[in-house]
Amino acid sequence: MADWNPALYTRFEEERTRPARDLLRRCEFPLDRPFEMLRIADLGCGPGNSTALLAERFPGAAITGFDTSEAMLEAARARLPQCRFALGDIAAFEPDDPFDLVFSNAALQWVLGHRTLIPALMRQVAPGGVFAAQIPDNLADPSQVAMREIALEPDFAPLLAGDVERREAIGTREDYYDWLSAAGRREVDVWTTIYNHPMADAQAITDWFSSTGLKPFIDPLPDDLSERFKARYTQEMDRRYPVRADGRRLLAFPRLFMVARKG
Repeated sequence: MADWNPALYTRFEEERTRPARDLLRRCEFPLDRPFEMLRIADLGCGPGNSTALLAERFPGAAITGFDTSEAMLEAARARLPQCRFALGDIAAFEPDDPFDLVFSNAALQWVLGHRTLIPALMRQVAPGGVFAAQIPDNLADPSQVAMREIALEPDFAPLLAGDVERREAIGTREDYYDWLSAAGRREVDVWTTIYNHPMADAQAITDWFSSTGLKPFIDPLPDDLSERFKARYTQEMDRRYPVRADGRRLLAFPRLFMVARKG
């Protein structure tokens, strides 16, 4: 895929950051432990919106944001010069020393094989530390189904052969509970929240996903076909997300959350 676009991503920053705030509320440490002693990793930090929440919640902590996008890392460094940011692949995350908090907001969906990934990430948590992540759980939603159906249309199928999406259906709540509990984690909490985002119109839904879920579909296409794909997608969003009483469209967005404390 082409590199990520921080400006387009942050157009909906408030909506994208809301789940990170909800996740962070469950990340507690003993009151007698100074924040200055904490080492925190933000996996898939993007432009630093989730990292900013961590810096506000744990002032003085040593925070490092990891991402595979140089453009996102540059935006994050400009936003939070007090934090460290480094190029890093979640699938190969093996730091020299464990972190007290391994945090990930809307990034693990791009990494395959959660049955092995989740225990591997827990191994990077220090004793008494916390692993916390939230993952979009929307592959069955109209917004995602439309992408896959349009990719099969004659205009696009020849250039989008194979599994362009590079995402797999995530596990159930029970799966993540078991994967996190298997190694004797002292506390595990798993839950689902459905956010409902009022969007100005069908085009706004296209704009939302153009910086995330649509990228694997539109990035391989030449510019003219990319624009045609997005136009078709907007037509489908107009059809599948009807106008509400206030003239806007309601984009439902389910997300799965997990928090585990290491014994």
